[in-house]
Amino acid sequence: MKRLFGTNGIRFILGEELNVDDIVRIGMAIGTFFKGGKCLLGRDVRKTGDIVARAIASGLMATGCDVWDVGLITTPALQFSVKNMGFDFGVMITASHNPPEYNGIKVMANDGVEIDREREKKVEEIYFKQKFSLVNWRNVGKYITCSNEEYIDTYIRAVMRHIDVDEIRRRKFTVVVDPINSVGSLTTPRLLRELNCKALTINGNLDGDFPGREPEPRLDNLEALASAVISSGADFGVAHDGDGDRALFVDERGTIYWGDKSGALIVDYYLSTHPGEVVVTPVSSSVIIEEVAKKHGGKVVYTKVGSIYVSRKMMELNAPLGVEENGGVFFGPHHPVRDGTMTTALILDILAQTGEQLSKLMSKLPTYHQAKLRYPCPNELKEKVVEILRDMTKELSAEYIDGVKIWYDKKAWVLIRPSGTEPIFRIYAEAEEEAKLNTIVNEAKRMLEEAIDEAKRKG
Repeated sequence: MKRLFGTNGIRFILGEELNVDDIVRIGMAIGTFFKGGKCLLGRDVRKTGDIVARAIASGLMATGCDVWDVGLITTPALQFSVKNMGFDFGVMITASHNPPEYNGIKVMANDGVEIDREREKKVEEIYFKQKFSLVNWRNVGKYITCSNEEYIDTYIRAVMRHIDVDEIRRRKFTVVVDPINSVGSLTTPRLLRELNCKALTINGNLDGDFPGREPEPRLDNLEALASAVISSGADFGVAHDGDGDRALFVDERGTIYWGDKSGALIVDYYLSTHPGEVVVTPVSSSVIIEEVAKKHGGKVVYTKVGSIYVSRKMMELNAPLGVEENGGVFFGPHHPVRDGTMTTALILDILAQTGEQLSKLMSKLPTYHQAKLRYPCPNELKEKVVEILRDMTKELSAEYIDGVKIWYDKKAWVLIRPSGTEPIFRIYAEAEEEAKLNTIVNEAKRMLEEAIDEAKRKG
């Protein structure tokens, strides 16, 4: 069957992959699946956000759904509100970390977590077979525009319940925030001000062109944040993606960390007082997560790449923590979804409780060399390329939970997997020695190039 959903929701360029009529039909499919009910609708700052939101709302209303349009909001704030404010489901209009020309649709159940793959398939079946349950003109749903203020305020108060507010306020931290011209600027700086922190921002104005940097925070595009941290004498910096559910951190010396390193710090601190707990993480994450968890008698459960897999596995196992290498941290006691503002609060809490600088805390964790690359590949070739890679690696120590992951030893590996949101493959690699890492990466690039060439020849 054809697919609409990728790794994390539906992604598209409006007017190319999907047009407005298609978006209305997607809204009708979602509304048909949920059989009416109350929907909370939100969006990020992308230029096509308003038109996509209105198209989705039209489709939902045509199936009898009532739509509360909250406007600009982060994905985790909307997810929390769906669960805690009586909504039957939620829809977030965002392409998260994708470039500005993209937009997307994330669908949440009444628990505030994105619907699982089986429910995605049911929505897709309704859409492609056009099995819409439309109502007559007397029963169309209501459209209510509402201020985001109440929702964001309730969300911020909930985040603060999980940290030592008094101790953080006493420390008077200075934090530089890079919300990449999007909705993260509505939550994280506000949280910091509530905690008596000095909140400095770069790329803080709302702008759907994302002029400050690409929406995906990475080590190679956060130099401005690192410079701002150093020049301002801040305690640390934090960078979000387009919808505010990721957070990458910069210490007071300007060192930028991947999400599995900062995630490992949170795992280490949390399990020190909750030993033996389960941590959920995708196969793309560093072995540092497992090393830290085992130190406290914890267990790590691996999933496919994608926040849906992590959230749903956490719920299944009642796990308190999930970690992604891209800066996603899932804190179950608050809500088992990735949340950049909640992650920032946890880092503040660790600094306040330990009395140590972020660089010192990070230096106590194991150190590995990592590489993360993107390689272009047409979407229609991805499935064939993975088949070829599996055949190429069948004599190696490989696993196939998601794409192809090759182990060279217990601490050296490479993962080659197709992106579910962009026409690319992603290569993740890790080793203790930089020379070995370079060898692994070069071999992975060679294999991927050969696989793509072979897939093109076979058509």
